[in-house]
Amino acid sequence: MPEIAGCADPPAPFQVRLMTEQAHLRAGEEARARAGSVTGKWDGPWDEPALCDWARNLRDELGELPVSLGLLFVTPDFFPHATELLELLRVHARIPLLVGCSSFGTVERDREIEEGAGLVLGLYSFPGATLAATRIRPDDFQSGLEEARRLTAIAPVSAWLSFLEPFKTDADAWLESWQEGFPQIPVFGGLAAGHLGEAHAQVFLNGEVIHEGGVVLGLSGVRVLGAVAQGCTPVGESWTITQVEGNLVRRIGNRPAIAVLEETFGELDASLQQRSRGNFFAGLAVDEYKENFARGDFLVRNLIGADPKIGALAVAALPRSGQTLQFQLRDAGAADQEIRVLLEQLRSSVGESIVFGGCLCICAGRGRALFGEGDHDAKLVQEIVGPSNVVGFFGNGEFGPVGARSFVHAYTAALLLFVGPPRELEDDL
Repeated sequence: MPEIAGCADPPAPFQVRLMTEQAHLRAGEEARARAGSVTGKWDGPWDEPALCDWARNLRDELGELPVSLGLLFVTPDFFPHATELLELLRVHARIPLLVGCSSFGTVERDREIEEGAGLVLGLYSFPGATLAATRIRPDDFQSGLEEARRLTAIAPVSAWLSFLEPFKTDADAWLESWQEGFPQIPVFGGLAAGHLGEAHAQVFLNGEVIHEGGVVLGLSGVRVLGAVAQGCTPVGESWTITQVEGNLVRRIGNRPAIAVLEETFGELDASLQQRSRGNFFAGLAVDEYKENFARGDFLVRNLIGADPKIGALAVAALPRSGQTLQFQLRDAGAADQEIRVLLEQLRSSVGESIVFGGCLCICAGRGRALFGEGDHDAKLVQEIVGPSNVVGFFGNGEFGPVGARSFVHAYTAALLLFVGPPRELEDDL
C-alpha cells in the first residue's frame, strides 16, 4: 500500500477498506482491458445446419471471453425463420442478451451490404458491465419506463440503444416520453425496415420476435461515444426567428422568412446554387446559449412548403420565436464533408483508447442512393476512427442526440461506439 504523506499508519479497518477499494479498481481496469469483440456476415439464405456451424465458429473467435451482448441485423428474407434463427444463434454463439432488428441492408465493419439475403452479428464482451434490455409496447410506453427506472436505480446508464418497429409505433411520441423520464441520457439506434414498399418489420429481443413496439438496451459500465451526421452543411448566416405560428416561420430577423431564404440562395456561388436546388433545409439551433454556431449545433428539418402571399416557410418541426435558424445544404458533397468532420472530432475524443466496436445506423436514403458508391459511411468510420468491430443496418429513421437532446432523424448516419481503456493501460495490465 502506498504511503500517505504526513499520516501515521491507518487503523486496520481503514487499511482493509482501502486495499479492498484498490483491488476493486484493479479488477475493473483488468475487466475493461479484457473486453473484446468479433463480427460476422452470413451471405446467403436460410440453412439451419450451416448457420449453427457459422455461429459456433464466430463465438470461438472470442476464445475464453464471455459474450455480454449480441447485436443482430437481418434482411427480410429471414422473416419466416426469425424465431428459429434467434434460438440457434443464442444457443450456438452462447449469447445471454441479444437485440437487433430487420432491414433491407446491413453493415459489417467497412462494408455496407445493400443487396441480397443475409445477416450480420456482432458479439461483444464487457466483463463487469451491467446490460439490460426493456420491451417497448406501442400502447403503453409507461411500462417500459418503469422497467428502465429499475435498471438505472441499480447502475448508472451511459446510453440507450433502441430499435423500434416504425409502422405501428409512434417513434416521436415514444422518444419524447422516454426523454422526460431520462433527460440526460442519450438515445441511439433506429427504426427497423423490411422489403422496400412494405409496411412490415421485425425487432428482436433474445428469443422474441417483436412486430410492434421495440426494445431499449441500457448500457452501464461501458464507456460510449457517439456521432450523428445529418447529411448537411450550413450555408449563409445564422438568423433569429422573430415570428412563428405553429410550424410556419413567418419572419426571420424581422423580415419575411421567404425573403431571407431567397437572399441566402442569391449570395451562394454558382456551383452551390446548382447543388442547392431542391436540397435546402432548415437548421434549428438546439442550444441558444452558444455564442458561435457550427456543424452539429443544428437539428435539421425539411422545408415542406412556402406561402409567398405572407412570406412564410413551413418547417417539419415546431420552431420557437427567438430560436436561431441557419439554412442547410444536403447532398452527397455536404454529407461527405460533414461526416468526415464529425468522425475526426470523434477520433479526437477517443484519443489513445481502444474502440472495441459499436452500432452504425444509416438512413435508407444514404448509401449508393446518395453517394453513388457503396460502403461510404462504414469505410470512413474504419479509416478515420480506426479499425473496430462495428455492425449496423439501413433503417427507416435514426435516433441520436443533437446537443443535450435526442431526436428521430432522417438522412442520418448515427454511430455509437463502445470504447475501452487507453492502450497504455491495456499494455500495463
